Amino acid sequence: MMDWTDRHQRYFLRLISQHCLLYTEMVTTGALIHGDRERFLRFNAEEHPVAIQLGGSDPADLALCARYAEEHGYDEVNLNVGCPSDRVQNGRIGACLMAEPKTVADCIKAMQDRVSIPVTVKHRIGINGRESFEELTDFVGTLADTGCSTFIVHARIAILEGLSPKQNREIPPLKYDWVYRLKTLFPQLEIIINGGITSLEQCQQHLEAVDGVMVGREAYHHPYLLAGVDRLFYGSSTTAPSRHQVIELMTPYIEQQLANGVALQHITRHILGLFHLQPGAKRFRRHLSENAWKAGAGLETLMEAVSLCPEGSG
Repeated sequence: MMDWTDRHQRYFLRLISQHCLLYTEMVTTGALIHGDRERFLRFNAEEHPVAIQLGGSDPADLALCARYAEEHGYDEVNLNVGCPSDRVQNGRIGACLMAEPKTVADCIKAMQDRVSIPVTVKHRIGINGRESFEELTDFVGTLADTGCSTFIVHARIAILEGLSPKQNREIPPLKYDWVYRLKTLFPQLEIIINGGITSLEQCQQHLEAVDGVMVGREAYHHPYLLAGVDRLFYGSSTTAPSRHQVIELMTPYIEQQLANGVALQHITRHILGLFHLQPGAKRFRRHLSENAWKAGAGLETLMEAVSLCPEGSG
């Protein structure tokens, strides 16, 4: 389980491929080189397999940070070429690099030369001013020439001026067919689709055309969605824990973090959607939102919120 207070990150799950893989939200090379490296790189053994997503555009810095990640036990390094925020663009990080395929290829190659773990890339299908399918295939082909074989593709362009990051996740239209066409053109590559996916049924549909599915916002806001993954995609006969059992399993971790001085709100804000669509879900969320931030709030505050959801609700 994540130490959310230290990390302040959401995680993305590459749900279906050869296995499930957890991805950190982007960490910049500057943060790792000049900041508290141990804080940014720390994770718990239960999270394996886990990948770190790096943001940067300097090949030497990225290679160094990839090495740090490998030394800390990460299973994969992923380069972010999809974030559209102004702050990130100002540092030549994220989606703006789609205009520089050669730079991205140099970065990928530098990391590959420094580590033995896989180096992958997450990107958009384009950016404003570079919006054609031909430009997308040129981008993917240039990176594939380095030996990079895994591409996580957010099926929207990024509009670099005039839209906020939130708007960039919602306004540009999804073009899933472009990602399908990439797989047809590059059958040797592992193509993983991302963007606007909200159900396991949608995952099943996408898997008819691509190798994997990445779920981000939905897995974060409604985490119990993942309870059906093992049964549906891996043939598991084991019954998934109920929502109440999930809380029980989290209890030792929560107690440990509280003892270390972590505020309850920094943990519970990431499970507010656990009882989504279940009886009592709104009361659960409201109770935590109103009380978990208070001085002295402890495990009893969480249990009070859980008690508002009938045991049979999940």
